Amino acid sequence: MEFNLLSDIVEYCSREKKDIAQAMIDYEMRNKNLTREQVYAGLKRILFVMEESVEHGLTQQVISPSGMLNNWAKAVYNSPIEALGPALKKASARAIAVGEVNACMGKIAAAPTAGSAGIMPAVLVTMMEEHKIDRERILDALLVSSAVGLIFAKNSSFAGSEAGCMGETGSAAAMAAASITYLLGGTDDQILESVGFALKATMGLVCDPVGGLVEEPCTTRNAVGVANAFVSAQMALAGIRSLIPADEVIFATKEVGDLLSPRLKESGQGGLANTKTGREIQKRIFKTTD
Repeated sequence: MEFNLLSDIVEYCSREKKDIAQAMIDYEMRNKNLTREQVYAGLKRILFVMEESVEHGLTQQVISPSGMLNNWAKAVYNSPIEALGPALKKASARAIAVGEVNACMGKIAAAPTAGSAGIMPAVLVTMMEEHKIDRERILDALLVSSAVGLIFAKNSSFAGSEAGCMGETGSAAAMAAASITYLLGGTDDQILESVGFALKATMGLVCDPVGGLVEEPCTTRNAVGVANAFVSAQMALAGIRSLIPADEVIFATKEVGDLLSPRLKESGQGGLANTKTGREIQKRIFKTTD
């Protein structure tokens, strides 16, 4: 059983009269020799770690060894100002929380990478809270996100060193957008539209970590990635269609990643990492003079 494109998965769903979550259960069972119970047990473990990392980042002292991150999640979560509305404010804080936990060597679920690990937990926890969605359906949303991850991995790259940050926070936002669209009753076609929107919004996004650490600007990009996911899902659910199909958008991310300068792909040599302040932070952290 092979899925090479998102359209392959949708065709399978149409033929077998199943949704994307069910298609991915079939995929895991046939390709990895797992039982349905084993698949869901694994999903439960992932969801637990996601929830735990959000909780940790919002309730514990979280100061990264570099000093760049210092309880930012709590500041956003507890802020009396709601420029985004209460739900998106909380979701943004949750994404930052996971980024801070990651920077402090805490346990996270890389979904799909450590540098983008805040987006999926923030979205899923927020959907459970705001829409009263039960955990079993959230597990199915994880399966839907895994479909996007599977196809993205086959046709592009999650690595910031290959595809820049569009391969990390871009793919995570696309996975999250698919989850939101699914949870709110979107069709398979709408799920794919949301993926296209989310990836187009991050096309060409560089990976330029200050000091080479997954902190700045990675953590705040996770928060923006959450907003991207919700907006992309909203557009898809409203019936707007991406003029470029999701599979072709994924192909485009591969092309753009290949064209990006190596200085802008996780090297810590370009972009924000190469600003005057970025270099000063690097010298301070690593106690160098050059």
